[in-house]
Amino acid sequence: MAKYAAAVDQGTTSTRFMVFDHSGNVVAIDQKEHEQIYPKPGWVEHDPMEIWGATQSVIAGALAKSGVNPADIAAVGVTNQRETTVVWEKATGKPVYNAIVWQDTRTDRICNELAKDGGQDRFRMKVGLPLATYFSGPKIKWILDNVEGVRARAEKGEVIFGNIDTWVIWNMTGGPNGGVHVTDVSNASRTMLMNLETLDWDDEILKIMGIPRAMLPEIRPSSAEYGKAIGSLAGIPVAGDLGDQQAALFGQTCFDPGEAKNTYGTGCFMLLNTGTKPVQSKNGLLTTLGYKIGDQPAVYCLEGSIAITGALVQWLRDNLGFFEYSKHIEDYASAVEDSGGIYFVPAFSGLFAPYWRSDARGVIVGLTRYINKNHIARAALEATAYQTREVLDAMNADSGVDLTALKVDGGMVYNNLLMQFQADILGVPVIRPKVAETTALGAAYAAGLAVGFWSTVDELRKNWGKDHEWTPKMDPMKRQELFAGWKKAVTRTFDWAE
Repeated sequence: MAKYAAAVDQGTTSTRFMVFDHSGNVVAIDQKEHEQIYPKPGWVEHDPMEIWGATQSVIAGALAKSGVNPADIAAVGVTNQRETTVVWEKATGKPVYNAIVWQDTRTDRICNELAKDGGQDRFRMKVGLPLATYFSGPKIKWILDNVEGVRARAEKGEVIFGNIDTWVIWNMTGGPNGGVHVTDVSNASRTMLMNLETLDWDDEILKIMGIPRAMLPEIRPSSAEYGKAIGSLAGIPVAGDLGDQQAALFGQTCFDPGEAKNTYGTGCFMLLNTGTKPVQSKNGLLTTLGYKIGDQPAVYCLEGSIAITGALVQWLRDNLGFFEYSKHIEDYASAVEDSGGIYFVPAFSGLFAPYWRSDARGVIVGLTRYINKNHIARAALEATAYQTREVLDAMNADSGVDLTALKVDGGMVYNNLLMQFQADILGVPVIRPKVAETTALGAAYAAGLAVGFWSTVDELRKNWGKDHEWTPKMDPMKRQELFAGWKKAVTRTFDWAE
């Protein structure tokens, strides 16, 4: 009788492996960072081989540290940084180029070219996404156009594409020796190549972008058995696959329309369950797949994506040397009563929702002689809360439903100053669950459901418990005034990059 379900959580800055018991408690964890490669301004890459090495390392590490017997694991799921694009040789498993990360902006020319006929929303009705550097489709095109010989080999099916979920699952299930080449609906919906209605690759868009269908993975449900693992998890079914934000939605048990969560990681991502029909956004949000359990109808979401939140704290730590550890930002920010009238808009790789401006770049506005390091630290945290408010306003407008509380997860939710300011600027309670690592939990849930370790989503709902709630304390007039200042600051980032 199996006791556990497990998940590989392959994120933007690190990879972890986590094992959960039937009640959703963490039993084992190991984590490893990987290198961020910046070849040119606006370019961000990862080494796919380093990521696969880290994946094997954390699986072995978590099992060794915890003494968990792999035979007691019912199934393993995978969750991943979503749009990050890998193209590799089927015969050898060798990448033809580094992984191009979701934050990378090198495809802006490709996107502008494609937008000449039909504008930024040229494919939106079909795929739910604007033309933006964020998504995988243009990144695949860039590799096909710029790496010698790859296009011809892609047409023969000799080189294949995947987001990181596909790369990890392919390697986990045998790699060149029979690895399974699959993705799930949530990841496929981030490529700009999958039709929201048919849940299949769209031949017209493939033709326009010049992407051979032969190189694409098979699109499967998020909870289904794909194959058996090799290595440390030999013989265990690989049975769950969800993009990281959808995995967090699943882990937060947002299974009903109108339920929403916000994940505070490298970027910030708010997802609202809209049920089994796609809702097209009029306010700059993405229409995306939430998840699909086995043969059940797919569930759709509206998503607000913010590119830079936790990454701003990392930037203050690594590029400016403000502090040694990210958690210290709260001490600096708490040393002042407010941000001293400054706003920090971190449009380092353009602005995502609700603006979709790849010409924007970061600014700090309102600087005076009075400002010190503490004000900048505080303004950096507040930027995350303001950006979340913009997304929530767009969500309320699109869905016609006013959100009454926000479920939050991810690394930054242990920052009390940020969470209180978030509740203040939203004017609704902010709720942190007992298990804040809901991304890995969601992938483990999907895998466990596929093999009957959990039988229904109601069983998963019972596992969810509240850890802390922050309620708004700010005067509504003050909220209005601060937010108006933010909106003004955002306009100062526009039209910077040519």
